Amino acid sequence: MNIYLIRHTKPLVEKGICYGQSDLDVVETFSEEAAVIRNVLPQEGIRKVYSSPLIRCRKLAEHLFPQPQPISFHDDLMELNCGEWEMQHWDKIPRETLLPWMEDFVQVRVPGGESYQDLHSRTVARYEAIATLDLPAAIVAHGGVIRSILCHVSNTPLKDSFQRFPLFYGCVAKVDTKSGEIEMLSNIEIVGEQHRPSEWVKK
Repeated sequence: MNIYLIRHTKPLVEKGICYGQSDLDVVETFSEEAAVIRNVLPQEGIRKVYSSPLIRCRKLAEHLFPQPQPISFHDDLMELNCGEWEMQHWDKIPRETLLPWMEDFVQVRVPGGESYQDLHSRTVARYEAIATLDLPAAIVAHGGVIRSILCHVSNTPLKDSFQRFPLFYGCVAKVDTKSGEIEMLSNIEIVGEQHRPSEWVKK
């Protein structure tokens, strides 16, 4: 049984802004980006669709899987809660509050938000519930959510998730829940991303 993990398209936000659960819309190239995704998905057979309720995922899920296909929206498929850092520029976040998280983002919580382990725990619980239904399914979600699932499936340490799974906007990964095999169906870098301060970008 296959589960298709689909990352949302490019969000409408300035590069370098820290966002997690901020409810961002998508850019004007949404239709073109969604068409690339549609081309790598099976034309039929997906029985259940799950999605983060945030607009950037909701729009894609409803576009790819129009009614009467039911879509189940779950808060535990939302991106990392970035707490006090939401919608701040990464380079403007005080270094003294940022450094502990940068050194151990897996266990250290963002002030007022989550750690990567928090996200991983809620995401994997939802993924396991979906997998036990044993139906071909799709999950439309965020980079952090999809990396968490792929780490869980492949037994990859969370600290290595960004190097192991460089997921770009609109990527699609197929997971065989029986064998644990992962296949990247689409992973095109449409635009460069920045999810940490400039001084750490090349580290």
